[in-house]
Amino acid sequence: AELLLRAHELLRDNAELLSHYRRRFKHLLVDEFQDTNAIQYAWLRLLAGNEGVPFVVGDDDQSIYGWRGAKVENVQHFQRDFPDVRTIRLEQNYRSTGTILDAANALIRHNTSRMGKNLWTAGEKGQPISLYAAFNEQDEARYVVDRIEQWIDSGRRADDCAILYRTTAQSRLFEEYLLRKNIPYRVYGGQRFFERTEVKDALAYLRLLHNPNDDAAMERVINKPTRAIGQKTVSLIRLQARESGLTLWQAARECIEQGVFATRAGTAVKAFMDLVVGIRERMSDWTLGNQMQGVIDESQLTTHYEKEPPERTETRLENLRELVNAADAFAMPAEDADAGLTELQSFLSHAALEAGDTQAENWEDCVQMMTLHSAKGLEFPLVFLVGMEDGLFPHQRSVEEAGGRLEEERRLAYVGMTRAREMLCLCYAEVRRMHGQENYCRPSRFIDEMPAELIEEVRPSIGASRPYRPARPTGGLSMESPSAPFKLGQHVIHPKFGEGTVLAFEGSGDNVRVHVNFLDAGAKWLVLAYANLQAL
Repeated sequence: AELLLRAHELLRDNAELLSHYRRRFKHLLVDEFQDTNAIQYAWLRLLAGNEGVPFVVGDDDQSIYGWRGAKVENVQHFQRDFPDVRTIRLEQNYRSTGTILDAANALIRHNTSRMGKNLWTAGEKGQPISLYAAFNEQDEARYVVDRIEQWIDSGRRADDCAILYRTTAQSRLFEEYLLRKNIPYRVYGGQRFFERTEVKDALAYLRLLHNPNDDAAMERVINKPTRAIGQKTVSLIRLQARESGLTLWQAARECIEQGVFATRAGTAVKAFMDLVVGIRERMSDWTLGNQMQGVIDESQLTTHYEKEPPERTETRLENLRELVNAADAFAMPAEDADAGLTELQSFLSHAALEAGDTQAENWEDCVQMMTLHSAKGLEFPLVFLVGMEDGLFPHQRSVEEAGGRLEEERRLAYVGMTRAREMLCLCYAEVRRMHGQENYCRPSRFIDEMPAELIEEVRPSIGASRPYRPARPTGGLSMESPSAPFKLGQHVIHPKFGEGTVLAFEGSGDNVRVHVNFLDAGAKWLVLAYANLQAL
């Protein structure tokens, strides 16, 4: 960035130099123009001047890097700044089916800040877009992996399949279910969930609480967050451990007792050990999920990662929250219980096994998993867009903030959809665990912005799919409550699912859900505030 800035200043302030380069470079070609930032565009305008002939290639509908400085306005302002420009729209698509393109075109038309184009193909219309309404995030992962297994069993390749998600934390459950099915996979442009730095840090604290003599865990977190324990101090602990045949924890305590450390370092090591002991004593009777959250809070890992750049901070914190979800939802296998393991030991063993499985190599036939940002420029026969819920995709930040963030999220959805060559499947969860509690989710507004006739809702197959979830006995809406808009057994109609009968209610306030058995679409849970039901 600074090179560009200084080059711009040099050309701006030196007329002779600017004239020389304008004569030398008459024709200027810019690729991926939608990803240029403000200084790059200023540099282009300066170098082109009035006589230069810039040729720029870009797609404003694929401008998805605003968070790192890209300006979609550069595409829109180009015609203003270069009035003699000729615009050539490349609208024929050679990748996706007609159905996928029609849905993507309809979606992106909801953006107001765009030059406008309409993709088409001479190829097949293709199958309808699949939409799966999962009961929760586990059901979503199970469904996607089952579909991939069916795809492979039909003779197709695993690397035909891509799972695209908005945040990296969403990968964990898909990894878990793929491992259960022994389907190789690769996290494109990133690490597996349990290999991520912040996840390994939090688990190291948990391991140290369980076993203070875990040297690897001790060494990983003794100075994270930074607490004035440098490499010299750690080397002294290692030396003491080797000479005395002790673990690092035991050696650190012995160093403190023998006055081996300088005063400041000794104080810092003692404070760290007191912190670990204190956390262990306070959390002895906590649930596994609360232990994980307590470790993250009391170790101040959150504060540590909040000092990083905003985008990286958000990713790390989302991964830590997902780790808490993993601990909270963990069910100990029967074989671990039979072997006498505690729940904590079983969870740590499970995490170690998943972290220990290395990723599939680039040349291997494996499922591709990636964030939507990483998917740009790639294509796959079968694509799953998962987590299609308001607050997740579009991201809650984009909904709350002004300045075109929602339009960029819509462009991101457009990019994700147009990665699919043959089949596209959209998935959302009706209930998703976030921040330690289950939340009822509203399907992404992007789904409603696609033509309904292009989408086919997939219903769970008999015996495999949707787990039954009884209405909660407490905290719910009483069936006799006057605030209930419908009665049990009442006939209602929905604009998409048609006629049905009310079976039950659950939840309270804005989270009230109604269970309706539709004549054609089957039984569904709907968030009452958004269900648009009418009594018959």
